[in-house]
Amino acid sequence: MRKVTSEPCSECKGRVRSKRISQEFQKEGVKVKLSGLKAWVCEQCGEIYFEPGGAERVVQAVNCLFALALTENQHKGTLSARVSRDTSRNKPTSFNPDRSIVP
Repeated sequence: MRKVTSEPCSECKGRVRSKRISQEFQKEGVKVKLSGLKAWVCEQCGEIYFEPGGAERVVQAVNCLFALALTENQHKGTLSARVSRDTSRNKPTSFNPDRSIVP
């Protein structure tokens, strides 16, 4: 992902930069927070853009975390997951519900 895109923000025409972000979602009293997401963010208005397919993957991850929390009725408050990359082996990490995100 490049640091700055040549495409301006569709909302305000501001400059859009590559950034890692956190987003929090709430459903039925449970909060889910994803951190370390790669996104494009407008420096002026804060509009968030994802690479093609990225938003759908975020929705899938959030829905899986909500399903875990609500089905097991095990979380009161916030359930968090961090997206990261194991740079020592240069391969993506996977989700483990017992330990959040692990290599």
